[in-house]
Amino acid sequence: MLKPNLTACRYQYMSNKPLLEFTDKGIYCPKGNFYIDPWKPVDDAVITHAHSDHAYTGHKRYLAHHLSREVLKYRLGDIQLQTVEYGEKVIKNGVQISLFPAGHVIGSAQIRVESQGEVWVVSGDYKVEDDGVCAPFEPVTCHHFISECTFGMPIYKWKPQAELFTDVNAWWKNNVSNGLATVIVGYSLGKAQRILQNLDASIGKIYTHGVIENTNEALRRNGIQLQATERITPATPKEDIRKGIVIAPPSAVGTPWMRKFQPYSFGYCSGWMALRGAKRRRAADRGFIMSDHADWDGLVSAIDATRCEKVYLTHGYTASFARYLSEIGFDAHEVHTLYGGEEEDTTATTTDEKEQANTLAETGEETI
Repeated sequence: MLKPNLTACRYQYMSNKPLLEFTDKGIYCPKGNFYIDPWKPVDDAVITHAHSDHAYTGHKRYLAHHLSREVLKYRLGDIQLQTVEYGEKVIKNGVQISLFPAGHVIGSAQIRVESQGEVWVVSGDYKVEDDGVCAPFEPVTCHHFISECTFGMPIYKWKPQAELFTDVNAWWKNNVSNGLATVIVGYSLGKAQRILQNLDASIGKIYTHGVIENTNEALRRNGIQLQATERITPATPKEDIRKGIVIAPPSAVGTPWMRKFQPYSFGYCSGWMALRGAKRRRAADRGFIMSDHADWDGLVSAIDATRCEKVYLTHGYTASFARYLSEIGFDAHEVHTLYGGEEEDTTATTTDEKEQANTLAETGEETI
């Protein structure tokens, strides 16, 4: 088991109060007078990524990674937005801010904040496997690490991406052979592009729901190269769709828009597919265990790699994961935020599923 290194990273700093605080508006830097991913209107907001539980409307000024620019404008409208590259330094009231890859979605970033030698890092959402689509996660040494733990239970362990998409493409190919339309579901920013870039386009054409295509177009305006897609319209021939694959958002499940593709095979991509019964509750024919959040091993390894002295857990299995980290030597704390409302990875799970995860973790039973 990984153990924290509490001596390898020591800075000389003195402070009367923490560099970052948890407030009713979000994570706040009093000295710099800015917030990170605030959920109430503020003057200066530093944004980890463009998902709606981290990027809210109503702020006067925004700072984010440049690959989030067009998606933020698409989602939030005409905002006052400054964008930077990874590693580029911005100074606000003497506090140094820099962004580092989080590996979550295109444009996602960890926020590094430094003043007088004291360093905090806010992870936002992250995963540690390189998906080949967004910049891979980069550990950042710090004193204090604010981390998500959406899948902070040992039952959550993702298979390598290459194996996952071998299964996805084989399923699609089999559906075409059997005259079935193929519909695969993933949220519009992140998972949809990850699916898109790993589909075998030699099997057939890739179609998209309008919400997903709007996001793809925003990313293309930002210079991102994506595989060719075709937006589904009322004029799209049903027989053509059956020869290809449709990427749809969770909001399309069970709607007349999706039912018009019948007969079809419907696959749902989510980390919650690791739990027994999750596929049935989403009425899916196939459940693919796929998440843009770190699994158990990824969380532990990422936190260890920061060499942090304290870790704060913002959403997910915060209580149980904090207990585990404390048991292996970390100074771990649970904090409450409003993060975790964007993706089906966090919203589609039910109370029963979370209880099941806790039970399985205690008994060691298989998840599927």
